[in-house]
Amino acid sequence: MKHAIVKVHPKDNVIVALRKLEKGETVKYNDEQFVLQETIPAKHKFTISDMHPGDQIYMYGVLVGKAKRPIPKATRISTENLAHASDSFAMHERKLDWYKPDVSKWKDKTFMGYRRSDGSVGTANYWLIVPLVFCENRNVDVLRESLINKLGYGRINKYNSFTNQIISSYITGGNINEIKLDRSTAVATEERLFKNVDGIKFLLHDGGCGGTRQDAEALCGLLAGYITHPNVAGATVLSLGCQHSQVSILMNEIRKRSDNFDKPLHIIEQQKIGLEKDVMEEAIRKTFEGLIDADKCKRTPAPISKLCIGLECGGSDGFSGISANPALGYVSDMLVAMGGSVILSEFPELCGVEQELSDRCVDENVAGKFMDLMTRYNERAKEAGSGFDMNPSPGNIRDGLITDAIKSAGAAKKGGTSPVTDVLDYPEKVTKPGLNLLCTPGNDVESTTAEVGSGANIVLFTTGLGTPTGNPVTPVVKLSSNTELFKRMSDIIDINTGTIIDGEETIEEAAGRILDYVIRVASGEEMVAAVRNGQDDFIVWKRGVSL
Repeated sequence: MKHAIVKVHPKDNVIVALRKLEKGETVKYNDEQFVLQETIPAKHKFTISDMHPGDQIYMYGVLVGKAKRPIPKATRISTENLAHASDSFAMHERKLDWYKPDVSKWKDKTFMGYRRSDGSVGTANYWLIVPLVFCENRNVDVLRESLINKLGYGRINKYNSFTNQIISSYITGGNINEIKLDRSTAVATEERLFKNVDGIKFLLHDGGCGGTRQDAEALCGLLAGYITHPNVAGATVLSLGCQHSQVSILMNEIRKRSDNFDKPLHIIEQQKIGLEKDVMEEAIRKTFEGLIDADKCKRTPAPISKLCIGLECGGSDGFSGISANPALGYVSDMLVAMGGSVILSEFPELCGVEQELSDRCVDENVAGKFMDLMTRYNERAKEAGSGFDMNPSPGNIRDGLITDAIKSAGAAKKGGTSPVTDVLDYPEKVTKPGLNLLCTPGNDVESTTAEVGSGANIVLFTTGLGTPTGNPVTPVVKLSSNTELFKRMSDIIDINTGTIIDGEETIEEAAGRILDYVIRVASGEEMVAAVRNGQDDFIVWKRGVSL
């Protein structure tokens, strides 16, 4: 490791420990020495001067908290001595200057994608089976059982044989602790019938009826986002018939996103057809017809500008904001410089950086929409007895993210420095190249689900603690903020950016490595861990409070 500590921004009055620092140890930053008053775990921060109650704490150059009690110099900040605080925000002048990285190495590169008639390009080619209401989930499960293995999309459960060995050992009186799992990778049960179709995906959910009409409409908008998604060839939709999320609402949402929608779309309405066997017969036949059409689409070269990348984080730690997230920010700027689109979401995790982001909006209308969504979201949270300040999880806090503002300031680094071209309310679709802000919760599965519904055909997902999150139709590339995590959970992590903490490469070098990997994933040359592990997470956001 090159350094023991780092000060992220000149304005900061805390310093980050890059390794465990012992009590009484002397560390030096520039010309100043600090004798540590207590042990500082790696990823945590200590003060550079004596702090008094009410004094402001800055990190990443922004206000992130206020001292609740005296904090001596070289003492760790914690939930016991620091309270969340963030600056207010208002409409200011536009600040649209940004650092445009050198993309000469990539500007003429292409990826092998699936071209759609609306001009979009998929990084994968899936068929969807979608229930319009939770009442149809059981029928969807029957379809899954009927289709997956027979068409070659099933996988052998590597834990079945382990369970059988445990059972056999128990019956024969053996020692079950001596049984070891075969760690070989799961393989497909049969050869694929449709070589150009990556799979059939099932978007199970608990919505569509009950709740509010607004929830049903938002569900239809989200499902329309998936049906029109460039990674989707077509869909079979199962409707009961009487639910709030009517077929007419779904079709209206599809037309909003695709004026000349021409993908195969088969709608099966149970109450019109009657008997379950007739419903299943129709659904299987129509799905098979759709797969025949989907298999005709093949990968062809496409420019990098056709990538729409979702920027996500989950299970963050105190290194996320100084390794993985800034690396994604640089990738974001690279993609924008080449005409691509990126999505930054998780509005509760933009608390404290609202002024910077609103100033970066291309005009006052876009800035006003962002500030309005942030304000109303926080107000709804407070009305429910919560608030953005309650966002950090126990894991976040344990690993150095003491306040929501600290977490947010680091999370926002994923958005790079480019202007904000558009602000979207859930579940609106991305229509403009550049950096898009999408209103979602901080919950990583709800947010990833939403980013894909808005058009992300690749998701870059940073984590400092480890999370297996994936998505049914879009590859989710997992990046660790630290090397120890990458080694410990290598079965779910694709890329290590702990090399930045270790002093082995710069943020710019890591970003180039990430973009090269993204191009391979987009071309179908690399299978990310979430796809390999069958991690098909899909959670619909109901517009009640979710942080």
